Amino acid sequence: MVMGETSKMPNLRKPAAACSVLSMTALATVLGCGLTVTPAKAEPTVEVLHYWTSGGESKAAGALRQDFEAAGGKWIDAPVAGGGGDAASTVLRSRVLAGDPPNAVQLKGPNIKEWAAQGKLAPLDEVAKAENWDAILPAMIRDVVTYKGHYYAVPVNIHRVNWLWVNPQVMQKAGVAIPKTWDEFNAAAEKLKAAGIVPLAHGGQPWQEAGLFEGIVLGMGGADFYKKALVELDPKALTSDTMVKVFDQLRKMRGYVDEGFAGREWNRAAAMLMNGQAAMQIMGDWEKGELTAAGKVPGKDFVCANLPGQSGYTVNADSFVMFTSANADRGAGQKLLAKLILGKKFQETFNVLKGSIPARQDMARDSFDECAVKSMDDLKAAVDSNSVVPSMAHEMAVPGAVRGAFLDVVTAYFNSGMTSQDAVKRLAEAVDLAK
Repeated sequence: MVMGETSKMPNLRKPAAACSVLSMTALATVLGCGLTVTPAKAEPTVEVLHYWTSGGESKAAGALRQDFEAAGGKWIDAPVAGGGGDAASTVLRSRVLAGDPPNAVQLKGPNIKEWAAQGKLAPLDEVAKAENWDAILPAMIRDVVTYKGHYYAVPVNIHRVNWLWVNPQVMQKAGVAIPKTWDEFNAAAEKLKAAGIVPLAHGGQPWQEAGLFEGIVLGMGGADFYKKALVELDPKALTSDTMVKVFDQLRKMRGYVDEGFAGREWNRAAAMLMNGQAAMQIMGDWEKGELTAAGKVPGKDFVCANLPGQSGYTVNADSFVMFTSANADRGAGQKLLAKLILGKKFQETFNVLKGSIPARQDMARDSFDECAVKSMDDLKAAVDSNSVVPSMAHEMAVPGAVRGAFLDVVTAYFNSGMTSQDAVKRLAEAVDLAK
């Protein structure tokens, strides 16, 4: 039995009205009046631990809840604020240790395989076979959500991380164009500063600073260098001249944010872009979900552009895992939720609201805006050129301990006077210890 729940009593069905339950004991009723005992039908139930709490995200999560409840399910919402998901991970670990895990959890990247290896997750092979997941999911996503040939997670979407979001009115007012190189970015930022405009909207949180860092790594070093440094953890790449230049650019970025950035949530930074206080923001395409939820129109009120430098596509994909439960209601709820998440209806509704693109590859494009279509086209081009890379900042590339080492060094550098040479040395040492 799941903690906090009561067991379900059997349904008693009475065939003859002449037999009064009120005048008999329960036992006499069963034996003397021919009452039959039938098992209760399971009520699909899920307690969902997630961190979709901003405006656009909560609308997207609400769409999943509505679909689940419309299909007869009972949804128990367990949101944990914090866009990077670190707070939710802490809550999850504490609940697992307490023997009370939520049975549906937003999880991604290597974390899925780590929990599966510990035997904590329920396999989803039955649903995957019935819904033909092998055929509708791209290979890179199948690899993320499977472990030893079995499905242990259901993917919700594909996010692109390396986007540059631009307020075109602010840029036009300052007389600057959307930058295509890092030199152009720096020149535009200096001109914006001179005009009294914050060049870069930013929230001072480790995962956001890691997002800036990995975007520069891809833009300056290209996909092959990114993979060597942030996926394979090659010491030569981590201490290379290219990595020193990456940190040099990150230092410049620190000069382009406002002084009130510390601790700011990403959606608060997005508000700066919307209200014209800032000109640009580097953030994944959940930014678009936030902007459109506020009534902003892509191509008019904001522009989605590739991050400066070399081409590539940084992937972040949301998924749900199902922690094992002996409770029949929870088991039924897990199967129903997994089926709905990869259904065409939800894949369209959710991703339009969230700003991402569908995880399944057989979707029509009619309902998606120009930024989503560009993301779909850029992903295909990146797959063809082998320039798709997993996001380190968003737990797609490396185990949690290694990601933590990156975040510690990057945020320490961003908020101090550390030299770039010292940063690469400290980074290599921290990553080596965390392996």
